[in-house]
Amino acid sequence: MATPRWKQLADELANEISEGVYLPGAKLPKIADLVAAGRGSRTTVQRAYSELTERGLTIGVQKRGTIVSPILGKIRRDGTGRYMRVAREQNGARGAFAAEIERLGMDPVSSTDISRGCPPARIAELLDVDPSAPDTVLIRARIMSASEIVVQLATSYLPGSIAFGTQLEQQDTGPGGSKSRLEELGHGQRTITETINVRPPSPSEASTLAIPKERQVYEITHVARSAEGRVVEVCVHVVSTPLWTLSYTWPIDPPDAPADEA
Repeated sequence: MATPRWKQLADELANEISEGVYLPGAKLPKIADLVAAGRGSRTTVQRAYSELTERGLTIGVQKRGTIVSPILGKIRRDGTGRYMRVAREQNGARGAFAAEIERLGMDPVSSTDISRGCPPARIAELLDVDPSAPDTVLIRARIMSASEIVVQLATSYLPGSIAFGTQLEQQDTGPGGSKSRLEELGHGQRTITETINVRPPSPSEASTLAIPKERQVYEITHVARSAEGRVVEVCVHVVSTPLWTLSYTWPIDPPDAPADEA
């Protein structure tokens, strides 16, 4: 079956972006200009541009046109090592996200809304707090950007009995972010469980992330426990799938390990 012209054009433009014809942050030609150049009908060009946005190569049609995404390489989220102190405090970074973005040579910025409140029922159960009681948890809702491009939404829930009245209620939680502050408070995280789901974004998430509503997002529910097994933080991350690679490494039994007895 022949490849549709809109897909051919999308592939052509994607190659031109990768070859540097259109640099990150540059504006692609107007639809009318590509039509006039004989590269396709208006419908063909529109579909090709939509495809580029779906691939994460452009950030959609704005008032000044279709813009090549400033982030063309994926952000690698190393679930194995990103929370180690040496990684999350690298060069004074304010946590794992900031360190990841700085390693890409970009500027990490977080806009944080801090409040005391009640978590959703599923999170209240994990934190072992009453979902109907007022102000049981500290909520840190962050919009996280890389060089002015929003790339992640993250909302952390921390037990009020641990977090209230501490630096965790400040905009700047200091080097290493919340995990380093919890460590100092005697509630260091020793076990982390992350559950990943792929789903469509909510209208608000799509708007904030500047992605098409048809694009999928990763929802990563991060549950951190202390050495005593207490859940000391639950964080829900929402990221656009084309922008992120999720990486995890873990050991398995060596070949000569004894089998468990029944």
